Amino acid sequence: MSDLLNQIESRFRTALAAAVGPAHADTDPMVRPSQDPKFGDYQANLAMALGKRLGEKPRDLAERIAAVVERDGLFADVAVAGPGFINLTLEAGALREAAAAMLASDRLGLPTAEPADHVVLDYASPNLAKEMHIGHLRSSIIGDALGRTLETLGHRVTRQNHIGDWGTQFGMLLEHLIETGWDSGAGAEISDLNLLYQEAKRRDDADPDFAERARRRVVALQAGDDASRAIWRRLIDESVRHMNHVFARLNLRLTDDDLAPESFYNGRLAATCADLEAAGVARVSDGALCVFDDENDSSEESPLIVRKSDGGYGYATTDLAAVRYRVAELGADRAVYVVDSRQRDHFTKFFAAARRAGWAGDGIRLDYVAFGTILGADHRPFKTREGGTVKLSDVLDEAVARADAAIAAKNPDLPADERTAVAGVVGIGAVKYADLSNDRIKDYVFDYDRMLALEGNTAPYLLYSYARIRSIFRRGQIDFAGFASAEVAVAEPVERALVLQLLQFPGVIVSVGETLEPHRLCNYLYELATRYHRFFETCPVLKAEDLAVRDGRLALCRLVALALERGLGLLGIGVVERM
Repeated sequence: MSDLLNQIESRFRTALAAAVGPAHADTDPMVRPSQDPKFGDYQANLAMALGKRLGEKPRDLAERIAAVVERDGLFADVAVAGPGFINLTLEAGALREAAAAMLASDRLGLPTAEPADHVVLDYASPNLAKEMHIGHLRSSIIGDALGRTLETLGHRVTRQNHIGDWGTQFGMLLEHLIETGWDSGAGAEISDLNLLYQEAKRRDDADPDFAERARRRVVALQAGDDASRAIWRRLIDESVRHMNHVFARLNLRLTDDDLAPESFYNGRLAATCADLEAAGVARVSDGALCVFDDENDSSEESPLIVRKSDGGYGYATTDLAAVRYRVAELGADRAVYVVDSRQRDHFTKFFAAARRAGWAGDGIRLDYVAFGTILGADHRPFKTREGGTVKLSDVLDEAVARADAAIAAKNPDLPADERTAVAGVVGIGAVKYADLSNDRIKDYVFDYDRMLALEGNTAPYLLYSYARIRSIFRRGQIDFAGFASAEVAVAEPVERALVLQLLQFPGVIVSVGETLEPHRLCNYLYELATRYHRFFETCPVLKAEDLAVRDGRLALCRLVALALERGLGLLGIGVVERM
């Protein structure tokens, strides 16, 4: 919460105590930025709900509260409107002071979480032994944005890249390699593994006997079979090399220290099952150990299977072992899972089982961050023209190539090496932002033209806004980092609107940390850039009428640039000084 919002709420609590009594002084004043400037800068909507509780007409209550709100130095006007809204117009000096404080703060007014949580964040988590594809994009970049945001708010974040290195796909691939006499794994590249996996998958789909042998190979791998483990290790090494290369291109904060593979939990799975059974949380049904809904303990229900009838384990077992480890050994206060929405049923059952077992008590917050599917132009899951899987590296290559061509056309004088660097930031930033700017639970259509457009809610538009500000300082031969004017301009309506948008920055970041919805930040940044362009088109900066006005507008420009840079950084997107 910004200092300005704190001041507003403090004055309303004092007014509440005077108007309706000290017992109601802690009532939430429900102060929100106004959606329309004709209703002032902020609105306090507390009278609507409080009036009903007190048996009063909300408008009458609002007028009593407004009459005793202290205005000096903060409010230019306090007016009651409609059925009981209290519209607040701030003094120009109060806005100037709040903007100056934000500009002077290394954190741009961001609060530090109290108390801070230890958040264990499970994201990315690709299955190995094949190339990463477009389906791996969302978990990776949503999780990265959330990790950056939570850390910035002061939480301790432990990243867990829970890679699939242990499941059914390895049974198929290992069995295929062993049966075909393949023994060149030490030098194989990810493209080789991709083809070999496709061969194994075709065999598994077409040959029930092979599928059964592949299933037994998984059990052998999990039991420590030497031949299986030797080839498996080579496959993992190449897969991780490829994965790290893609992660680096996406600018993710993930390293090998964050690897939390399924295989790590192998030695814990038997004890996990035994403890669930001993506690009465799981029971044997048709040879499998299952966790049923405790309110509907019926064989007709689809249970959470924690040990299969053949003695093998599935990802439900691993997830339970993992949450137990993360809470008991890592000391997590909050566990966040960034996984696609098709797994909702699994997470409902898994969370319920973890709580029943006592491995995630009432004080532990479990968050399932579900997300939708990336669609092609036909509004079906995104595929190649041939109907195959779209490789993530190919998507990034195409985006960068298109960005490079667009930059070359618009700014042919930009040196080639700088253009290459800018194209990398713009192209990959465009892919990431197009995803993050959508409500994560919804599907969206992948469209290069839309995501690379210089207009609309896109990364190029925001990056251009930042570059435009930096160009003002270059043209004026003013050191951006050293410019220290604290007198931020607020005299003109467009200046005032821009400052009001800037002051919402801390609250938006707090809301992203709470809701785990990065699109809130994207929407904010787009509105900030839009208001900046209105200001730029209306108010001369370098050619302002006098030096004080010029400096006030330069300070405002600098604050916008800092907010854009910080906000994009929380999304894992860099900035460029020229486009």
